[in-house]
Amino acid sequence: MTAVFPIARPSRRQVLRGFLGLAAAGPLMTHPFTTSAQGVTLPDGRYYDAYVPAASKESQFYHYTCEFDAAWVVLATFGHDVGFDEQIGIVGHDTSIEPWYEMGPNGWVIYGGDILTQFSGNYHDNLLARTTGQAMMPIFQQYSLPASHVRDRQGIQETLDQGGLVWMKATADFLQWEPTTWITPEGVELPTVLGNDHAVVVMGYNDLGVVIRDVLGPTSSNWERLYEYDIPWETFLGVFGSQGSDGIGVLPPGTESKPAGRVVEPAPAG
Repeated sequence: MTAVFPIARPSRRQVLRGFLGLAAAGPLMTHPFTTSAQGVTLPDGRYYDAYVPAASKESQFYHYTCEFDAAWVVLATFGHDVGFDEQIGIVGHDTSIEPWYEMGPNGWVIYGGDILTQFSGNYHDNLLARTTGQAMMPIFQQYSLPASHVRDRQGIQETLDQGGLVWMKATADFLQWEPTTWITPEGVELPTVLGNDHAVVVMGYNDLGVVIRDVLGPTSSNWERLYEYDIPWETFLGVFGSQGSDGIGVLPPGTESKPAGRVVEPAPAG
């Protein structure tokens, strides 16, 4: 097989610094633990069946650390300011193989480390660097936060109804994706996306869709990207499925975790 190395894209941190005049990533706003408001109308007129005011910050830790930035949002909301070094120390960093991709007989394939147990790839330079919810779970357990895998709309709504947040794999801006298979050194095959892998936090919902916390913010790919935005259910569930419906429902301290709902099958790219 011939390795095809990923094309570099602009540094998210550099772009944000230029746009916002920031010297480094730092908290924009953090909220002490608060239960979700159910049936709430926000000052701007938006209505949600459940809404948890999630913490936020203006930038990611590094170029390709979105999983850890999304975890920071969840942890900070519930009272734990946990930096990147501590998080990746819990998850682990698989450097045995630098992820690369090629077109296989059945579509795009990424060859990388064991993302079921660790983070794989150079988070400074390789846009293929990533991990999964299964590998991220120990972070929330480390801080005694009730956490369970969430695979469908029912599980997401139940988590938010209890005042929790949902960490999830997505695509940048919930845009269309190239269906891709990640293959670990052991030959395990996992559904993923090619170049627009991302991770965000679900912080509210209503009949129309969900509200997302995304610390990526404005970049050259989307100068109008907000730190909080709405996504319709149909779009959301399609993107969620593209990453194997990879979500973690994290509840407030002291809350008893409920089991997740049924599994949503990955949706085809449109």
